Amino acid sequence: MTSLVGAGGEAIELPVDRWHGPPDEVELALLDTLPDPVLDVGCGPGRIVAALGAVGRPALGVDPSPAAVAEARRRRAPVLARSVFGPLPGEGRWGTVLLLDGNIGIGGDPEVLLMRAGHLVRPGGQVVAEVEPPGVATRSMTTRLESARGVSPWFAWARVGADRFEPLVAIAGLQAIGLDIVGERWFGRAVRS
Repeated sequence: MTSLVGAGGEAIELPVDRWHGPPDEVELALLDTLPDPVLDVGCGPGRIVAALGAVGRPALGVDPSPAAVAEARRRRAPVLARSVFGPLPGEGRWGTVLLLDGNIGIGGDPEVLLMRAGHLVRPGGQVVAEVEPPGVATRSMTTRLESARGVSPWFAWARVGADRFEPLVAIAGLQAIGLDIVGERWFGRAVRS
């Protein structure tokens, strides 16, 4: 079991097995609705990018973790080992920037990440972020990963409840276009004007 543990002791169990498997039905249905090309931010082991590539859709993953990038490359997923906050190819030309699995929390400041995502998509392009259900407190936190294999260094992260998605994207200069609820998962969508 791998958990995201906050400095205050809060632990969130992470669905690592899902991340290492193929995309599930929820994710496949979501992918069918996304404009190409797709930039998967925090792509991890590359399941989404590999699935898009398998059906001939242009996609690229970015992740700063060398282990995640190595696994994505074993899947033959095109992926870059870098941060979303550094230079990326195709800036301002992506059809979709995808933030699955809570990756709206990358960097600990969702407003900054959403602004960055807005600069990456083309006019009319979408930013799609998986968020927590309504009522979950939106907050920045200092966290680390803990598993049987060890403990990571501390890093900044954030959680975003669905009821805070629209105000956050507005601050980031994007226009919210809806929330999709699929099973128990929530996906916020915003568009660049």
